[in-house]
Amino acid sequence: MRFRVLLLLTCFCWLCTVAVAQPIRFAFVTDTHVGAPETAAEDLRRTVADINALPDIDFVVFTGDVTDFGTEEELTTAKQIMDGLTRKWYIFPGNHDTKWSENGCNRFREVFGAERFAFDFGKYRFIGCGSGPNMRMSPGLVAREDVLWLRAEVEKLRGTDRPVIFMNHYPLDDALANWYLLTDELKKTNVQAALCGHGHANKAMNYEGIPATMGRSNLRAKDAVGGYNLVTIRNDTMTFAVRTPTVGAQSGQTALPWRTIVLENHRFGQASKPYPRPSYAVNEQYPQVQAVWEKQDSSDVGAGIVSDGKYAFYPNTNGNLVALSLADGSVKWRFQTGGKVYSTPALYKNRLVFASTDGTIYCLDSRTGRQRWARKTGKAIVASPLIDRKTVYIGSSEGKFRALALKNGAEQWTFDKVNGFIESIPVADKDRVYVGSWGSTLYALNRQTGALDWSWTNGKSRNFSPAAGTPQIVGGRIFLQTPDRTVTALDAQTGREIWKSNKHKGFESSGLSEDGSLVYVKCMNDTLWALSTRSAQLQPEWFVNCRYGYEISPSPVTERGGYIFIPTDDGSVYAVDRQTRQVAWAHKLSNAMVNRIWPLNGREVLVTTMDGKVARLRF
Repeated sequence: MRFRVLLLLTCFCWLCTVAVAQPIRFAFVTDTHVGAPETAAEDLRRTVADINALPDIDFVVFTGDVTDFGTEEELTTAKQIMDGLTRKWYIFPGNHDTKWSENGCNRFREVFGAERFAFDFGKYRFIGCGSGPNMRMSPGLVAREDVLWLRAEVEKLRGTDRPVIFMNHYPLDDALANWYLLTDELKKTNVQAALCGHGHANKAMNYEGIPATMGRSNLRAKDAVGGYNLVTIRNDTMTFAVRTPTVGAQSGQTALPWRTIVLENHRFGQASKPYPRPSYAVNEQYPQVQAVWEKQDSSDVGAGIVSDGKYAFYPNTNGNLVALSLADGSVKWRFQTGGKVYSTPALYKNRLVFASTDGTIYCLDSRTGRQRWARKTGKAIVASPLIDRKTVYIGSSEGKFRALALKNGAEQWTFDKVNGFIESIPVADKDRVYVGSWGSTLYALNRQTGALDWSWTNGKSRNFSPAAGTPQIVGGRIFLQTPDRTVTALDAQTGREIWKSNKHKGFESSGLSEDGSLVYVKCMNDTLWALSTRSAQLQPEWFVNCRYGYEISPSPVTERGGYIFIPTDDGSVYAVDRQTRQVAWAHKLSNAMVNRIWPLNGREVLVTTMDGKVARLRF
């Protein structure tokens, strides 16, 4: 009897050992960029077919930049290809899926059914979420909603020792504006490894003690065939090996492992080593700037704030238009839409107009939040409206630009030949309304009929379009700052180029002086340039070295009361005294992009940031 018991125990222990040793193997696919280049879709089809032919793949992860431009067509094509997988697969978006999204970052979730994941396999908990920037050019950013979601997932693991494998599109370093929020949360768990894409190359990394791995792009690039990584977890060891898919008669090949990670509990809760975090020392340098009030929204804020002197109004990516008391920042009302909102509202008397990615243009009573009218369109809207002479001008993602009556939303005219989609705020003079698109084109439309008077193009690819920056109009001239680092002055009557310059290396951000004599260009490194709006050729007047560092956000420069307000992509506002041509002050609110600033009467401004900070600053 004793011998039988020992034999049974031995067999049981052997079976447990075999079970523990059973490997986990998954395909790690990233940066498929369906839509560009032309071979991207074929590369993905080859990978899907190759994974299906392998006998021991447990699941597949797609870690962002699934498409190149986030369009409906690209998303649908990618989904159709991925639906051919015979294994379970998980997915989240990357910056290419969200930055240039004509649908306002809504369709990814609708097409794929999710934009983050958390699941158990074996003894491991796999957690993954994407990273933008969402709609606005700036450093990478994990959406506020995803940060809060990750906190909830971490809370679920409290009191357990379950090993965690984390995935994101960006590396968790300072290229991601809020990296520290994620690493601080993950260190509350038994996180043992992290995976990312974005860099298009295999690379061993380390996130403050968390072993990390960047995966190669699935694209073939200069090779004949693309590829992906096979990840194997066996006996607390994770290995990465490049897999080249089978193509025709040429069999696929799995290379020897190029990366090995020992999976172990790093006991971050007991660690005391400090790591760099964003500095707010500039606020001590300029103590004259104080927050009258400051709030943290539970979602991203990807548009500017406006005020009628009593209330302040801003949108968020939870689909709300929020009204705050200007006095103390308390919420007076919220209006819920059916999609994320990236539209800076326009205000005329007690009428507030904005658009949502649910495809609707809304007009609300600014005091009550009651809907006055709504105009449905065929597609999502990420553009902002202009109210001029009781007419609302706004573009959409369906290749249309509309003029609507402010009174009731009645359509006055529609221009339906827009190439690409519209993101920015239009401008107008007495004859025309002007707006740029992500089709490399600026349109000048007759404000009475909507007929095209002229169009202008820089002749470059869509990524260099006059789309995100707001055109500046003064003295019969249009000034454009485009992503090809070029400032262009156009004759508003004819569209003729007056001058063009790439000397000042701005990206998409510009603004006008209060008196209209200067156009301001926020350069990509440190400097604000003031250029004459009246000269027959480029004429720089002066510049200020603000020392804000490398800068790419499209938020416009604004002048009020002799101060020039400069928004940056690291959560800081710089104020330049026009008379002294010196930085008067700077103030840091967060580590994410500052949106369009709204100066108030007196020495105050309203500010929103992409990660949901809303503040009234006094200086």
